[in-house]
Amino acid sequence: MTDSKILYGGDYNPEQWPRAVWEDDYAAFDKASIDTVTLNVFSWATLQPDEDTYDFARLDEIVARAVEGGRGIVLATSTGALPPWLAHRHPEVERTDFQGRRHVFGQRHNACPSSPVYRRLSAELAGRIAERYAGTPGLVAWHVGNEYGGFDGGCWCDLCAAGFRDWLRARYGTLERLNEAWNATFWSHTFSDWAQIVPPNMLSEHWRGPDHTAFQGITLDYRRFMSDAMLANYRDEKARIREHDATTPVTTNFMGMFRPIDYHRWAADLDFASWDNYPPGPREHARMALAHDVMRGLKDGAPFWVMEQTPTITASRDVNPVKRPGVLRLWSWQAVAHGADAVLYFQMRQSKGASEKYHGAVLDHAGRTDTRAFREVAALGGELAGLGDAVVGARTPARVALLFDWDSWWVAEMTDGFNRHARYVDTVLAYYRALWQAGAQVDVVPTTADLSRYDVVLAPMLHVLKGDVAERLAAVTERGGSVLASFWSGRADEDANAYLMDAPGPLAPLFGVRVEETDSAEPGVANPVTLTDGADEVVSAARLVFEVLVPEGADVVGTYGTEFYAGTPAVTRHRPGGADGGEAWYVATGLDDAGVGWVVRRVLDRHGLVGPYADVPDVELAVRSKDGVRFAFVLSHATGPVEVVAHASGVDLLTGRAVRQGETLRLDPTDVVLLREDTREDSPGEPA
Repeated sequence: MTDSKILYGGDYNPEQWPRAVWEDDYAAFDKASIDTVTLNVFSWATLQPDEDTYDFARLDEIVARAVEGGRGIVLATSTGALPPWLAHRHPEVERTDFQGRRHVFGQRHNACPSSPVYRRLSAELAGRIAERYAGTPGLVAWHVGNEYGGFDGGCWCDLCAAGFRDWLRARYGTLERLNEAWNATFWSHTFSDWAQIVPPNMLSEHWRGPDHTAFQGITLDYRRFMSDAMLANYRDEKARIREHDATTPVTTNFMGMFRPIDYHRWAADLDFASWDNYPPGPREHARMALAHDVMRGLKDGAPFWVMEQTPTITASRDVNPVKRPGVLRLWSWQAVAHGADAVLYFQMRQSKGASEKYHGAVLDHAGRTDTRAFREVAALGGELAGLGDAVVGARTPARVALLFDWDSWWVAEMTDGFNRHARYVDTVLAYYRALWQAGAQVDVVPTTADLSRYDVVLAPMLHVLKGDVAERLAAVTERGGSVLASFWSGRADEDANAYLMDAPGPLAPLFGVRVEETDSAEPGVANPVTLTDGADEVVSAARLVFEVLVPEGADVVGTYGTEFYAGTPAVTRHRPGGADGGEAWYVATGLDDAGVGWVVRRVLDRHGLVGPYADVPDVELAVRSKDGVRFAFVLSHATGPVEVVAHASGVDLLTGRAVRQGETLRLDPTDVVLLREDTREDSPGEPA
């Protein structure tokens, strides 16, 4: 990867256009300071018109024009959608959906990951592309596949059934161990032959949908298997690329908090993480920040790429609002603030037909460069060019960790008996939002991460405990740190079986409580929880889940206001090592944002980690650090003008303006300040 600047550009499909249009496009790219193009994402049918024929003539022209234009090139393997001849000649390559229906040719995400034919031909195409274009001037990355796991996240065909059985043999070794893991004595499910095992779908274990399964262990393992099966496809192609190019980074574009694939299982095989940022609504700034941090956490804090975002609108939703003036710039700088070293678009020019013909693009159907959208794209390109390499490679100096766990996500949302309205990402986001508003710098990490460098660790809805995570969380408090967990934590082991002990299972000694009962309520029903810390008191409207706690060493911080458990603990704080040790907070219910914020601020304040703009709603502080120099991004997501007091002196790299610590900064909506701080002194909550 280049280290000269933040890469800027995106998905370009000149194969859809005559050569004369290319020249207009490149002239527009020059105007917008676009330096990088992603090529060849969906060209399999053109590159390989039949099983025995390859034709690279058109791609040769496309690559040569990008080289001539001095562009960085992200070259894709083109295997994200099958060509018609392949599905016609080998119908077994088509996926079978969750309802058990074998698909015919159409759309994309249409291949069975377990198909030997698909694996052979996709890897062969990747290898031929790498052999031909390795060493191309400007080649900055290889892009394998595209958005793995789209639609319902996989395939449920006979080939996948056979692959699943092989995967289970490797995981469990014996049927005895498998039957134990799946609690197979329930409902007469004891398997006496591997051949008896079938994929869990609507024809077997599921009822109503993917979250309603008779055997959580079976479905959990199938989701793990399917994640690994698609990873095997990626590995096939990467291995063939490496036969011809040993150094150019290889990646694939993820989709943020995407449930079907456990991205942590893929992280080691990525040379860098990248993802496509399409937030579900216009006011999703905290959610986007969380997704960026999830991506950065895949590679232990290394910078990532935004491989796709829209300049204007999306095309796949029922309602597709346009980005308001300034929002493209704001969201792009937010990505950089959280660790992005590339900001790329889908798409560079609007397609003339099919499902994405109205999806936003740098250039519209008329190819105009005098539109508001193009002007904003060009202005941002100029800012990124002017910034140069200042923040490239810079990292986030976080002392707070938030655990994100796909197994807990999967198991918690398909477990019967509690409340299906309580969702994993909603819970995680509630705690992340409180950290975000408080201005804490956060690493979002897997449960296997080294926690020794963090003062605060949050583990919302850590439903599944794997390995020694309970012991490592306890070690945080033993050295004086703070840990926070929420309801439903510590309930199940890695096989999705309940612990045969009081909840929260192995976490109980750390938090000093036991859960006696778990109550639930319909959405809209609230139980007022009074939170008290000295003279400070607030009442939070708690919803959905209400665990009845019995303290076993913990102090009571919050109590329920209604129901038969009125007056009993809802939030506790335990000091397992005594008054001089760390703290373990347990939140037994779904507090509202004010309640979560109240708790999180106390946890952060104990370690001096509350940021300088914590009391200014919708003003974000994100920090990157490089060679001892701190870069502070102050971003306004507010709907009106706000004023803040500058936390440090330095230079705003976007305007050249000198900023003095303590002076008042007026921020209009979508404003961004990128402050290169003058000194290496700690800013609130951050190490030097």
